[in-house]
Amino acid sequence: MVAPVMAALTAASAVAEAAEKLSPSALKKTKDAAQQFESVFLTNMFEEMFAGIQEEEGPLGAGQAQGAWRSMLTEEYANTIAKAGGIGVAEQVQRELIALQERSR
Repeated sequence: MVAPVMAALTAASAVAEAAEKLSPSALKKTKDAAQQFESVFLTNMFEEMFAGIQEEEGPLGAGQAQGAWRSMLTEEYANTIAKAGGIGVAEQVQRELIALQERSR
């Protein structure tokens, strides 16, 4: 039971050390890439969530334009949530990107 926890702590420590070795610009690039990944993930989740909802009237209107506006709205929802800290996907992706960079050295 203790071994998996220790392994996780060791891996987290190694990633933290690798992150300290990265230049500020490289660290920003990994953060931006991870945030973009989370935004795309959230956009796909929102599109699926809204797929079955048909509004007769409302802020998006009805008809063909509704799909275009809904697509833009879900993308903006996702971007806003990802920029505000997201749901935790970006942090994990950034850790993995840093770990991959460290292993490739």
